[in-house]
Amino acid sequence: MKIFLINNDGAGFADTQELSEGTTIQALFEKTVPHGRPEDYLIRLNRGPVAADYVLQDGDRVSITPTKIEGATIRC
Repeated sequence: MKIFLINNDGAGFADTQELSEGTTIQALFEKTVPHGRPEDYLIRLNRGPVAADYVLQDGDRVSITPTKIEGATIRC
């Protein structure tokens, strides 16, 4: 099965990924961002919110965007 993955972590990338049938959002996240914690990322499916246990379908579009940027500071 093929999905389109947009990974905005670090340098980022966008590409079609070949996955096994039955792959969940959680499994995709762990494979794509092994150093990350899901609560530090906005994970969207087809531009909407998604549960970690959602089983990906052929043609899905997934985006993974960090909500916290290491080293960033707040300017006043």
